[in-house]
Formats: sequence, structure tokens, C-alpha cells
Amino acid sequence: MLCLPGAITVTATNFCPPNLGLSNDAGGWVACKKKGGIRFTINGHPHFNLVLVTNVGGAGDVVGVSIKGSKTGWQAMSLNWGQNWQTNSYLNSQSLSLKVTTSDGRTLISNNVAPPNWSFGQTYTGSQF
Repeated sequence: MLCLPGAITVTATNFCPPNLGLSNDAGGWVACKKKGGIRFTINGHPHFNLVLVTNVGGAGDVVGVSIKGSKTGWQAMSLNWGQNWQTNSYLNSQSLSLKVTTSDGRTLISNNVAPPNWSFGQTYTGSQF
């Protein structure tokens, strides 16, 4: 990696600021408050579904996502990159439910968040922590 003189390095995180009035263990971090529900943007094609998960409250960082079609059981998705989670299942013409797990071990299910006529490139809003 080349560094140019005068170049600026930017580092971003999704952590909320600590509450210094609380202990230094997990109690010291403030839960992220988000307006609206978790957003799920579906991309890909019929045999490759890529779901971008955004606007996550609570701990804020997603460590696991599962998907369920109205004709399937729960299927764990694998992390592709960033917060894009993938599955190679054919889920067209099925309503979709999504289960999100954050780093603090909490799990939230958004049942039937996408209707049976969902389409690629659309964003659907589910429940919130």
C-alpha cells in the first residue's frame, strides 16, 4: 500500500459510545438506538440471494443471519462481505422471514418481512432490537 504525503486515513466503526458511568465490562457500552426496523435489501438472482442487513439496533453488529421461505425451514446464511449475507437457495415466490443475531447473543426474527412477490433490488423493513 502506498501512502501519499498529506493523505488522510479515515477509520469508521459501528460502535456506540461507552457510558463511563457504568462498569468496564459489557455494561459500559450504550445500546445503539435506531429509528424504524432492521432493513433487508435483497440482491442477486434466483439461485443466489444476497441480503444486505442495515439499521441494526442493540449491539449493532450482526454475527449471524438465517432465512426461511414460506416453503422451507430455517437456513443459515454465510457472510459474503460487509453485512451482505448469502444463500444459494431458490426462494422466489415465497414470503421470506429473516433471523438476525448480534454479538451480544440476542436474536430477533422478522416473520414474513418480504411478501411472496418480493423482487431483487428492493428493501424490506423488519422488527428492531
